[in-house]
Amino acid sequence: MDWSIQQVAKLAGTTSRALRHYDDIGILRPTRISANGYRHYDELALVRLQRILLLRDLGLGLPAIAEVLDRNQSPRDALTGHLGWLRQEQDRLARQIAAVRSTIETLEGGEQLMAENMFDGFDHTVHKDEVTARWGADAYAQGDTWWRTKSAEDRSEWKRRLSDLTRDWVSAAESGVAADSAEAQSLAARHVEWLGSVPGTPMATGEAKAYVQGLGEMYVADPRFGENYATSAGGSAGAEFVRDALQVFADTRL
Repeated sequence: MDWSIQQVAKLAGTTSRALRHYDDIGILRPTRISANGYRHYDELALVRLQRILLLRDLGLGLPAIAEVLDRNQSPRDALTGHLGWLRQEQDRLARQIAAVRSTIETLEGGEQLMAENMFDGFDHTVHKDEVTARWGADAYAQGDTWWRTKSAEDRSEWKRRLSDLTRDWVSAAESGVAADSAEAQSLAARHVEWLGSVPGTPMATGEAKAYVQGLGEMYVADPRFGENYATSAGGSAGAEFVRDALQVFADTRL
C-alpha cells in the first residue's frame, strides 16, 4: 500500500511543497512516481517522514536532519530514542502546568509564594537532547557548565546582547539592505562573535563555516527561530535575510 503526495501532506500536517523539497535535497525520496507524475510513498517512507518531523520538533535544521538519517541506525531504534525525548518533554510540560497552576491558586488565595516550587519544569537542561543530537554530549557538557557558572549579571548581559542583535537584524531586514552590504556583514560578524562565545560548539573545532551555514538554514526551516527575525511584513523574509547574510559571511570570512 502507498499514499499519494497529497494524502501524505494531509496526514502529516505538512505541504506537498515541503515533501517535494525533501525529495530535492535527498532526505525523503518517493517510493514510486506514477504515470501522471505524482509521487507516492509507502509505509517505510512514512516512518522516515515521521522521523524527519520529530527531528524538526527537536529544532534541527535540514542539514543536521540529513546527517542523523544517514547514521547506521534502524528506524525502530531511532524512533525509540525519539519516543524517549517526547516522554521527557511530556513530563516537563506536565510539571510546568502544575507549577503555574499552583502559582495561580496561591495568588488567588493570598498566600505566600513558595519560590522553590515555582520553576519546576523550567530547567534549561530541557535542551540537553537537542544539543547532544546536533553536536554531541561533550558540547552539551561544556555549554551547561559554562552557563551554570555564570553570575546572574553575566547571564543577563549575554541575553541582552542576543536581544540587541536580533533587534538589529530585524531592523536591517526591514530597511531593505542587501545581504552582502556592509551593514548586513557587520551584523553577521556580530552574530558569529556571539556564537563563538558559547563553548563546546563547532565554532572552536574547525567546522565554523558549516556550523554557521547550517544555523542560517535552521533559522528559515524552524518556525521557532524564524519568528525571532520576523519583520512587520510577516513571513520568513527576515529569517531568509539573516541566512543569506550569514552565508555570504561564511563564504568570505570563514
